[in-house]
Amino acid sequence: MKGDGLGTFVRATFGRLVLLLFRTRLEGAERIPAGGALLAGNHVSYLDPVLLWCASPRKVHFMAKRELFERGIVAWLLPRFWGFPVNRGEPDRTAIVTATELLRSGELVGVFPEGSRRDTESGEALGQAHGGAAFIALRAGTPIVPVGFSGTERAMPRGSRFPRFVRTRITVGEPIDPQAVAPEAGRKERVEAVTAQMMAAIERLLDPGEGSAA
Repeated sequence: MKGDGLGTFVRATFGRLVLLLFRTRLEGAERIPAGGALLAGNHVSYLDPVLLWCASPRKVHFMAKRELFERGIVAWLLPRFWGFPVNRGEPDRTAIVTATELLRSGELVGVFPEGSRRDTESGEALGQAHGGAAFIALRAGTPIVPVGFSGTERAMPRGSRFPRFVRTRITVGEPIDPQAVAPEAGRKERVEAVTAQMMAAIERLLDPGEGSAA
């Protein structure tokens, strides 16, 4: 990973402005452990990782699709903003190893178990989750911290080009110890059990009524 200088500066300056514009309220930050942890949240807007990156009490590393690292200013910025590449739609051993190493070294890694942004018009609280988050947490031996995003689906819904400055909220839940979930089961069954518990915890954090137009 690149040096922390630029990311730290942007979080302390532009990041504060972003949180003010979207009137972001972070609840439960004290539940984020001091060591490595996987922050797993629902995903309804491009703003979800941006706001968590800005609001977290500690820096958060996010996976981003590999194509973004191939050229241009975004490819230069992402590593300096603690991003690392992942091949979407297929198991990516390199990304798994990177995430595991970050977690074991005491860092925070942010993931969205649904994989891509969910269409909120479906009426479902959450979409279908993939098992990658649970697999990484079990592999790293670190807790999963459920995170619920409310209001971001109104601030920048899927298909929109420009954001609306509405109230947003990030709610942090109690950490889940993946090692304590179905310890007698096989690996596949454990991943499924951890994923189910993680998604249930995220759903409990959601408040569909949160967020109102400016």
